Order: sequence, then structure tokens, then C-alpha cells
Amino acid sequence: MAAAAAGTRVFLEVRRRLQSALLILGEPKEGSMPVDISIAPRSLRVKTPEGCTELRLPAEVSLVPSSCRGLQYVPGDGLHLRLQVRAESDAKLISMFNQSSEAQGCCTFYCQSCGEVVIRDRKLLRVLALPSENWGALVEEWCCHPDPFANKPLHPQENDCFIGDSFFLVNLRSDLWQPRPESAPVETHCPSSENHFKLKPKANTKVICKRCKVMLGETMSSETTKFYMTEIIIQPSERNFSIIPRSRFVQNVVAQCLVELSAARSTFRFTIQGHDGKAYILLWLLNSDSLVIESLGSSKSIKKFPLLEDSLKEDSSSAWNAVKVLYQPCIKNRNEKLSSAWESDISIHSLTLPSATCLELLLILSRNNATLPPSLRSMNSFQAPITESHRLSHEQQKFIPHGPGGWEVQDQGIGRVRMWCS
Repeated sequence: MAAAAAGTRVFLEVRRRLQSALLILGEPKEGSMPVDISIAPRSLRVKTPEGCTELRLPAEVSLVPSSCRGLQYVPGDGLHLRLQVRAESDAKLISMFNQSSEAQGCCTFYCQSCGEVVIRDRKLLRVLALPSENWGALVEEWCCHPDPFANKPLHPQENDCFIGDSFFLVNLRSDLWQPRPESAPVETHCPSSENHFKLKPKANTKVICKRCKVMLGETMSSETTKFYMTEIIIQPSERNFSIIPRSRFVQNVVAQCLVELSAARSTFRFTIQGHDGKAYILLWLLNSDSLVIESLGSSKSIKKFPLLEDSLKEDSSSAWNAVKVLYQPCIKNRNEKLSSAWESDISIHSLTLPSATCLELLLILSRNNATLPPSLRSMNSFQAPITESHRLSHEQQKFIPHGPGGWEVQDQGIGRVRMWCS
């Protein structure tokens, strides 16, 4: 996909399951009228007196130009238009492990932030998913005799890796590299995949990277360590470590967790809480089949976040798979009532991450939200009130035939727009 950007922002959200797309053309500047829009099956072109912006689509997506409908002008956004697409269904998520009992090659665990080796050349013979958090309560329904699993925490053996919702459990008995908890943990059993081991609050069990001092996980016992998925990269030992931008890695891991949990447990609301037990973010998963294609043009309205790497550059175009979520921050006593209501709702699932990563994720969500067209940044009580859009009234708009397959809209508020559908 390539584009020649020239001042007009083009935003296209493709919904694969619905086979539809929302096209948003950035609000034109003074002197940039008229705007000529050409829609072809494999490309979009926006031509103004200032230049031309062309957006070419990925190979798996094609537009149906004759299906263009619902043209409306949204103040602050620009022109909105809906149309049908032909898009291949999204590929299934590939798990970080092939969860089977077959022999695996040697793996190396790295600190994602700096690349420090945490576990070197570990041969994993068993990679198993931990049961859900409610399995202990269901044992009585499964067994006609006393609970055989009582007081038997799930400890991985030397060549095991147990996978929870947002963490790995591994055995460090034979590794030379040992985590550095400041004091030994005190262990009690709690039958939950989210927290199979509950530690006394005074015990400091943090596992810290020796190089960059980032928290990687927690010590569960003298041999078992929990590593958070957002802090660790696991690669085959024969492959060299490759640095992935931190914000991209965090949001990819969290997105995969949300999609897998929603599919497995039919839950779409989540609380993101820190290892300290505090809730940081309330998340509501809306859909996971979006493909976003965007040309930023020379937009100056993109808010900068100095603490995050600049992944969005002016005069650039990009396409990426996306999950759409609503979120509310819970820091500094914000949304206390809503947070309490969610915590008491058994249909809402909690994901635990290091507290610093929770704040990082909140910053990533804020950055991503700020890059969306204004009308897409909020919904109901989540975030600020929605920017109210209005459909062009009959007094404001006039449709004029403009050659084969084309039409022209004249609007008192935005000037003249011509569109061709080929």
C-alpha cells in the first residue's frame, strides 16, 4: 500500500464481518475547495487545489463504489460516507505457544524493554493453559467425593510452562539466572488462574530485570515464578532478539488477551488492575474485526505524547488490524462508583499487570484515542460527550448529476464536493 499525501486526512475503517466501511475525509481548509473524490475498488483519491491524496488498499480489501451512501458533514470531522467492501475474514490469532504436549524446541526468555536474557535455552515439553478462576467452585459439581485438588497448588515442573490470562508460570530450579525478590514470599493456595498463589501483602516478591530495573513478574514460591506477558518476549533460542517498540508490543499483547478471553468466556468487559490490586482502567470490548487504513496528510492536530515513541508521522499512510474498545480511567479517584459496580459484577473479568504497565497502557489508549476523528472518540458515559453530527438538510444540500457514475453535492457550509464511483 502506498500513498501520496497532500494535506487531506483520509480515515477508512473496514469491518470484515459486516463487509462494510466508514470513510471519513478530513475537514477541508479555506481555499481548498472544490474537493474531487474518486472511489475505485482498490484505491481512494482526494483532489483539492492544494494537491492530491491517494490511498491504496491492502490486497485483501476491495471497495464496492456503487454502494456509497449516507453522505453527511460532521463539524470538526469532515465528510462521512458508508460503503460496502469485500474483505477477507480476519486470520485467527496465533498463540504465543503451540499449546500441546509435543516436544518443543529450546526457547529463550527476554526482557521486552531492554533485551536482557531472563531464561536461556529452556526446552518446554509441556505448555498448558491454567483453568479459569471459577474452577475451584465447580469441583463439587464434578466430583462425588471430597475435593481431590484441595491444598494442591499448580506448580510447573522444570520443563513446563503454565499460561494464565496475562502471565506465564515457569520453574526456575535449574537456571543460573535467578530473580531478585527482596524478601521470600509466604504462600497460600487460592484456586484461580488469575492468582493461584496468594501472598501476604508485606512480602516483597517483585522480579526485577537486572539491566533496566523493570518489574518482570513475581515470585510465587522458591521454584515458581510468574512472568507477565507484557514484560517478556519468548523466542526460539536460534533466533536473535529483535526490539519491538514498547507501546506497540503492550497494546498487541493486551488486544490478544481481550480477544481470546472474549471468545473463550463470552465476556466483553474487563478491569485492568495493577499487581497492587488497584483498578486502573475499565475496558469494554466492542469489536475485534476492524481494519484501519489511514493517510494523515499534513494534519497538525495530532496530539503528541513525548513519553511514547512517535508511531504516527505526518505525510504518512498506514494500515493495521485493530480492536475497538471503550475505556474509562480509574486513577486519582476517578469513576469510583462505576469501578465499584464493575468489581462486584461477576460477568466482568479482571486482568492483572504491573502497575507501571497499567499506567503505560492508559497513556497508549489516550494517544490512540487522540488520533481518531473527533466524532469517534467517545460514546455515552465513556470519555467526553459525543460531538453531535447533523445530516445535511434539504435546504443545505443539492445533488447534481455529474457525468456517468458521478454526482456532486453543493453545501452552504462546506462548499462543493464532487464524487466519482468507478
